[in-house]
Amino acid sequence: TISGWVLVSSTLPTDYWKVSTIDGTVITTATFWANLWKTCVTDSTGVSNCKDFPSMLALDGYIQACRGLMISAVCLGFFGAVFGLVGMKCTKVGGSDQTKAKIACLAGLIFILSGLCSMTSCSLYANRITSEFFDPSFVAQKYELGAALFIGWAGASLCIIGGIIFCFSIAENSNSARRGYAYNGATSVMSSRTKVHNSVPDKSPPKHFDKNAYV
Repeated sequence: TISGWVLVSSTLPTDYWKVSTIDGTVITTATFWANLWKTCVTDSTGVSNCKDFPSMLALDGYIQACRGLMISAVCLGFFGAVFGLVGMKCTKVGGSDQTKAKIACLAGLIFILSGLCSMTSCSLYANRITSEFFDPSFVAQKYELGAALFIGWAGASLCIIGGIIFCFSIAENSNSARRGYAYNGATSVMSSRTKVHNSVPDKSPPKHFDKNAYV
């Protein structure tokens, strides 16, 4: 979950959400790329010319939605990490094992929600890129999927898988409680056998001691 959260957090400022390259006969003449905050072009000499999005309210709806979902994923991952640390058995806070199991399960749910937000954001952005790329009536610059989308999908998958593992904490805690109850039952059986064994009269001949034995 921590690895997934780090990947999701690193996806937010990554440059290459979508990229397009114009190749010449010998060298690459220009590379166009964009993310959630700006759009840039890099020429063959390595010089980049970037332009930030002028207004948040003037942006396309899918970019605003992707921004909100990615920021929500990062925030949820932070709180999930805090609850996960409290719910671990190796920490001194959180109360009893049952309480820690509930807190760990809550952390798992938060991580799953964080992964779903990141997955939805990357999928929404990728769907817009692919729809424009395969649309024959779209005459503007066409882009391809950037590396940031794959990093975001990987981080979201790790968050979801780790969150599901966290959710099994309650099931493991209930199984340990059942094993403890079975062990107590076995102890009571042994104690009853001991009582039956002690109830058998001793048929050995009585021992006589003189008064020096008591001294």
